[in-house]
Amino acid sequence: MSEIISSLADVSDRYDAVLCDVWGCFHNGVRPYQAAVDALKAFRASGGCAVLLTNAPRPEEAVRKQLRAMNADEDAWDAIASSGGAARASVRNGDWGKKVYHIGTPGRDDAFFEGAGVEKVRMEDADSIVCTGLRDDRSETPADYNDELAEAALRRFKFLCANPDLVVDVDDQRLYCAGSLAMLYREKGGDVTEYGKPHPQIYDYAKQVITNTSGKAVSDDRILCIGDGILTDVKGAIGEGLDCLFVSGGLAAEDCGPDVENPDAELLDKYLAAHQLSPRYTIGRLR
Repeated sequence: MSEIISSLADVSDRYDAVLCDVWGCFHNGVRPYQAAVDALKAFRASGGCAVLLTNAPRPEEAVRKQLRAMNADEDAWDAIASSGGAARASVRNGDWGKKVYHIGTPGRDDAFFEGAGVEKVRMEDADSIVCTGLRDDRSETPADYNDELAEAALRRFKFLCANPDLVVDVDDQRLYCAGSLAMLYREKGGDVTEYGKPHPQIYDYAKQVITNTSGKAVSDDRILCIGDGILTDVKGAIGEGLDCLFVSGGLAAEDCGPDVENPDAELLDKYLAAHQLSPRYTIGRLR
């Protein structure tokens, strides 16, 4: 059973660092949640290290630019770790060849390839596929990629997914992410490697960010993961043996009662039992 708490401050003295999800916890895709901003600022003021850990398929500098465009208070975090940053590091290492076929939003995802040392080419000329998302996530669904991914699977391309999230909420609209295409490609027999939560690589990457930022290694029992994705944030934290604060008022809001700020204990238990996952703590919204 997950313990429902009223604020991060209720448990913050137990931890030296937090890995806080961004979309759905820190902001809604349009503006920051002020209560979440204040909670992280208070954690930092008490001596804690706050790292924003996001499945955004873009490197950290692009995520920081996006947050600035929202007028997010940069005093709320010490550092950012993104799945895009971890994935780009692998591309830089040459793990995906020199020529890649890109599936993603033109312009918005260009930062991923800056300094990556690869050329974007047509599918027939590629060594592998790099997917950062849908080309137009406002109007497309994974079904629009059925034929394209079927061809790629026949060509036996390796598929890099820079964002394992299946969906994301932008204000009041739910959009598909790269993870939905990775799932479809896997169903077609394709070889997929995903960077980001819940996969181990992103946690190794994030722990190194904590070390680099705080100047010391923080033991696993002093790290708290915060997130609203049951199959990404919660599953990933539990898989790594890390404590997790589940934000039930995000993606699971409709399953946990009418008040997003205060989850219904019975509905919450039912939701967690259905996924066979039990985070140590739950909160309606991060505050």
